[in-house]
Amino acid sequence: MKQNITLSLEKAIIRDAKVLAAERSLSVSALLAQELARLVEQDREYRQARLCAIGDLEQGLRLGGNPLDREALYDR
Repeated sequence: MKQNITLSLEKAIIRDAKVLAAERSLSVSALLAQELARLVEQDREYRQARLCAIGDLEQGLRLGGNPLDREALYDR
């Protein structure tokens, strides 16, 4: 379901947005909707990647080799 929003922008921004939208064969409304959707999706992907990275850090990484206890490290 779509819903309208109201924005207040500087006249120069609106003028440039109209030109940009026309160059892309879009309305200003469609241009803004497209860009907002892209920003929201980008943020969603970032948050998901962040959660995965935090999970990896909490789990730790197996680097191979045999784990040694403190005493074994100092026995030379």
